[in-house]
Amino acid sequence: MNILTDVKNYLLGSYQEMHKVTWPTKQQTINYSLLVIGLSLALALFFAVLDYVFNLGIEQLIAR
Repeated sequence: MNILTDVKNYLLGSYQEMHKVTWPTKQQTINYSLLVIGLSLALALFFAVLDYVFNLGIEQLIAR
């Protein structure tokens, strides 16, 4: 029976903590999402360019 009490206390504590959270506004969520998408695309482009440059370098080394 001790496990049931522990689970109940955990769930009640979690529920109470959820009410203390300061949730972002809709506009903040949109801004953060756009930031993450933009940074992801920028990093993908950066690594694609690096891959292309290194690939050209390796091809030059092999062609010699």
